[in-house]
Amino acid sequence: MASSFIANALQVNFESVLGISDNEGMVQMFRGLEATGLRGFLGCPSVLYEQKLEPFFDTAFVQDGDVVCAVSGKFVAISEDRFAGVFNLPTDGLTDLSEVPNDLVLQARTLFSKLSMRVQFSCKKRLMKYEFRLLNDILAKYITVKAGSFDVVTHERFLMMMAIHFWIKVNWRKILFEVLKEMADRTTKRAKGFAAQICVLLKGDLAVTLGEAKTFPPLKIISTNMVNTYVATNKTIDARGESDEPDVAKLAIVKNKSVSKKKSASIVDKDADDVHVEVVAEKAVSKNRPAAVSEATVVKKKRTRSGKAVLKDKDLALISVAQDAVPIQVVAPISVVPAERPCSDPIFLKINLGTLGFKLKSAKLQSCLE
Repeated sequence: MASSFIANALQVNFESVLGISDNEGMVQMFRGLEATGLRGFLGCPSVLYEQKLEPFFDTAFVQDGDVVCAVSGKFVAISEDRFAGVFNLPTDGLTDLSEVPNDLVLQARTLFSKLSMRVQFSCKKRLMKYEFRLLNDILAKYITVKAGSFDVVTHERFLMMMAIHFWIKVNWRKILFEVLKEMADRTTKRAKGFAAQICVLLKGDLAVTLGEAKTFPPLKIISTNMVNTYVATNKTIDARGESDEPDVAKLAIVKNKSVSKKKSASIVDKDADDVHVEVVAEKAVSKNRPAAVSEATVVKKKRTRSGKAVLKDKDLALISVAQDAVPIQVVAPISVVPAERPCSDPIFLKINLGTLGFKLKSAKLQSCLE
């Protein structure tokens, strides 16, 4: 859809932003864009021909160094000279931004920083002052045309910001036309941009019928109001980030103390049910959430064992023996045959023989029982 091609469209209202009275940093940043030759490119007329953007990117290709496309049944060739002439881009200066002097690099790392410390080439955008955050977004989305998040400043954009801040001459003709060629080259998978600039180039070709023009979306025009909104939004983000900054507290990352076998057994309390462990790491815990574990010493319960190991330990356990035990004495066997009693008492004999469980085979006793 044509609407997807204007996602990276932008126009800077230089008359408006250069008149900001209460933010000198922003004014200096836009003056740098103007001084390095990007005013004609970023401030081009705010006219869009959305219905022509889709066929342009569908048919565009690079031939002999030019970008060629088919629009309204006509082939249109955009050369580097024509591209630079329409937007009054400088043709002299650096094409390799790594050639920026090292002393300026050190200055920029301090000047761009919102804090007292120097920022790195690749850093979080929130570490920089607000004017350089906005400059990073302009370069990312509308100059180098990158898709995705711009929270991290890349090395390439950092060097561009340095060149703009120190008003270093840059050959924007070469750099920007290379970006346009990469958009036309399907193998590079470059995000699509330069919507306003492409419409201006197509409008300059008399052989192309463009149809109805649409005004530029107001939210895509950088003016004083938009800059003030950008600063207020970033201040709110910074304030929220500072309030959510975690405090350093003890965390429940613990490790059992290893006790050497050679050490004395007094190191470990054998009668205690708990084993003490020490905190070996600290981690950030948010103020809004309670610490997972108190700063006091963490206590961990012993594990109970079961199974064969326990049975084995029980078998090996020592059994206490009474000290004054009397040894077992050997007693002479006693005859189980009772003394001879009169046969006149058969009931007595039946009771005793039944109790002892013996069978009497004596013929004499047997006759008595009968």
